[in-house]
Amino acid sequence: MKLEPLLTPDDANRRNLILGGVAATIAAVVPAAATAETGRASTSAAVPGPTGIQSVGRITTKDGVEIYYKDWGPTSGPVVTLSHGWPLSSDSWDNQAFFLASNGFRVVAHDRRGHGRSSQPWDGNDMDHYADDLAAVIDTLNLRNVTTIGFSTGGGEVARYVGRHGTARVARIGLISAVPPLMVKTAANSGGVPIEVFDGIRAGMIADRSQLFRDIASGPFYGFNRPGAKASQGMIESWWMQGMMGGFKNTYESIRAFSETDFTADLKKFNKPTLIVHGEDDQVVPVDVGGRASKKLVPHAILKIYEGAPHGLAETHKDQLNQDLLAFLRS
Repeated sequence: MKLEPLLTPDDANRRNLILGGVAATIAAVVPAAATAETGRASTSAAVPGPTGIQSVGRITTKDGVEIYYKDWGPTSGPVVTLSHGWPLSSDSWDNQAFFLASNGFRVVAHDRRGHGRSSQPWDGNDMDHYADDLAAVIDTLNLRNVTTIGFSTGGGEVARYVGRHGTARVARIGLISAVPPLMVKTAANSGGVPIEVFDGIRAGMIADRSQLFRDIASGPFYGFNRPGAKASQGMIESWWMQGMMGGFKNTYESIRAFSETDFTADLKKFNKPTLIVHGEDDQVVPVDVGGRASKKLVPHAILKIYEGAPHGLAETHKDQLNQDLLAFLRS
C-alpha cells in the first residue's frame, strides 16, 4: 500500500507554520540554543537552574569537525552520554535526557558528525570517526565514570568507542535497539539482513530522500505499519525533520557504517556492567541479529526484550525504558 505523504506540495504553507512554530518554541524554552549556535570548541551557553545547568555548545575535533552537544542536569551528577540513531540527532533522546537529568544525572547528548546541528564533513562518515568524536566529547568535557548509552547506530558508536578507546572513563554501557554485532548478512553471519535491503535504502535516498524518511517513520521504525497500530503524526514529523537536517552524503554513507561494520571484537572488550534492550518486534534491527547476538558476545550483560516493541522503543515504550535505565544506573 502506498503511504500518503505527510506534507504534500500543496501543504507548503502548513509546513512553514509547523517549522516556524517549532523554532519559536525552541527559542522560547531554550533561549541559550540560539547563542550556542555561533560557539566553537569548548564554548557553551547555559541556563542556570537550582542544582545545575542546561547548556548547549560545540567542540571541534582533531580533524576540524564541529560537534554540537547538549549538557543537561546537575553538573555534579553521575554522567550519562547518549548516542543517537540514523539519521536522527540528539533530539531523539530528549525523553530520556529530560527524565534522567530530572533524577539527578548529568546527561550529555551530541549530534553525530553530518547529523543534526553538527557540521557536515565530506569524509569520515564511518564508525571509527564516530567513536573518536564521542571520545572527543568525553575528553573535552573531562567526563569520568560515564555510562555510555547508544541507540541503534549509536550502539555501534558506543561499541567502537570501547574497542578503540577502552573503558578507563566508562562505568556502564547500554545498547538500545542497537546494530551490533553485525547487521548485514554474510557467509559467516547467515542470519543477518540481506545487503539488498540496504541497497534499497540507498536507492530510496537517491530517488526521494524526503519521502523515504517519511515512509520509514510512518512504517517500520515505530511499528505503525502493524495491523491496529495507531500512528503518531508528531513522532513521524519529528523523525522526518531530524533526518532532513542531516547532510545528504553523511546520512547516505552512514548506511554502510551501521550495516556493514562488524563489532564482534569491540563487544568482546566490554568489561563493565552492560544493559541490552531490544524490541521483540524490531523490523529494522531484528532482535536475533542485534540484542540476542550481542548478549552471546557479552555474557555478563543484562538482556531485556520488550514484547511487541518496535525499533523506536525509546519513544513508543519510553516510560518502560526510562525506568529500566534508571534502575540500571542506580544498580
